[in-house]
Amino acid sequence: MKLLRFGPIGHEKPGLLDKDGIIRDLSSHISDLAGDHMTRDAVSALADLDPATLPAVDADTRLGPCVGRVGKFICIGLNYSDHAAETGAEVPAEPVIFNKWTSAICGPNDDVIIPRDSRKTDWEVELGVVIGKAGHYIDEADAMSHVAGFCVVNDVSEREFQLERCGSWDKGKGCDTFGPLGPWLVTPDEIDDPHDLAMWLEVDGRRYQDGNTRTMVYRVPYLISYLSRFMSLQPGDVISTGTPPGVGMGQQPPTYLRPGQRMRLGIEGLGEQCQSVVTEHNS
Repeated sequence: MKLLRFGPIGHEKPGLLDKDGIIRDLSSHISDLAGDHMTRDAVSALADLDPATLPAVDADTRLGPCVGRVGKFICIGLNYSDHAAETGAEVPAEPVIFNKWTSAICGPNDDVIIPRDSRKTDWEVELGVVIGKAGHYIDEADAMSHVAGFCVVNDVSEREFQLERCGSWDKGKGCDTFGPLGPWLVTPDEIDDPHDLAMWLEVDGRRYQDGNTRTMVYRVPYLISYLSRFMSLQPGDVISTGTPPGVGMGQQPPTYLRPGQRMRLGIEGLGEQCQSVVTEHNS
């Protein structure tokens, strides 16, 4: 199943994409794709619905982030061996954890805003994992039973804020619009192997990232188990699992986003995103 949220910012409704590519309105069955509606049982119940009985939605309707009211937006750094190599970093002995603030979350095709004083806003296509069952100290062998689905994430990053100013990576990761999610939340039954998915990102038609989840160092079951040692995981939490090579910081010379550019990115089986890059207006 491909689940989604549609409508104006802050007023999104739950929906699904049927086999003909038509968006169907789920709001008569659930209030939102969020919290307890993300449990495996709740998602399974939606699979029993006949999409033809659900109202169709205009194809031009805005898509919102595919998960609502996200509790935690957890990210893994340097989790692709080939990306670590392009940045000159060693593969970490344990997963590198940082956060994107939930206020960074936006729709898959919403504008990405370059923040004030930014000179190094960058892109990162990533596999997102959405938690569907709460847990703490989750066994790695049981970890996949805690997954509600997968989605595309663009881990937009301001490298100067992240790496050249005092403090943690979080400073350059959580600016508004730095976390596009979607277009869809794809349930695990549609993904044969989350560790063998082609992933790519283009800026103005030039392909910079062209990788595969198979070069992920720490895989999804391990990451879920590892994270659950340090925090409980709840339905609707999002884990962004790292990026393959080809980020702007790794280019020779480094290349960063400019107003007026367009990013297009996607992951096999999970759909595509497309964002225009704009500047922040002073208030």
